[in-house]
Amino acid sequence: MVEENDRFFYKKTPTYRNLVRIMSTNVDGDRQIAFGLSMINGVGRRIADAVVRVSKIHHQTRIGSLTDEQIRLLEDILKNPTAHGIPVWMVNRQHDLRTGVNRHVTGTELDLVHRQDIERMRALKSWKGVRHALGLKVNGQRTRCTGRHGLVIGYLRKKKSSGGK
Repeated sequence: MVEENDRFFYKKTPTYRNLVRIMSTNVDGDRQIAFGLSMINGVGRRIADAVVRVSKIHHQTRIGSLTDEQIRLLEDILKNPTAHGIPVWMVNRQHDLRTGVNRHVTGTELDLVHRQDIERMRALKSWKGVRHALGLKVNGQRTRCTGRHGLVIGYLRKKKSSGGK
C-alpha cells in the first residue's frame, strides 16, 4: 500500500472504507492507525502506539485499508492488553476495586465506571466526594478567581429618566 518513496501518499483500494467501526466508535478511515485508535474514548496515543506495535501492523497503514481480521485483532488487544504483552502500568484500571483485575476500560463503559467512582466517593463522604457533590474543584485547583460558574455576571443599570424631554 505505501511505498518507501511515497510515504505521505496512499492509494485507496476497492476494499477501502471511509468509516470503520472499532469498539463501538466510528473511526475516520483516512487516519493512520495509531491516530485513528486514539479517537476511541479511553485510548490515548501511548496505548494506541503499544497496540499497533503488538499487532505487528505497519504504523503508517490507514484505518480504512484494514481487513476485518486485523480490526478484530485490534479490538481483542484493546479489550485485554495485558494478555498480549502490554505492560500493566499502561492500562487505565489497575487493580480494579470490584474485580481486583488489571484491565483497560474504553468507550461507554469508561463513562459508566467514572460515574460509579464518583458515586462511591460521595457515599463515603470523602473529601473528593464532598467536592464533587458541591460542584467545586476537586484536584486542588485554586477557586478564588477561577471556577465561578453559575453566578451573576455584572448587572444592568436602570435608564435615567429624561425629566420631561
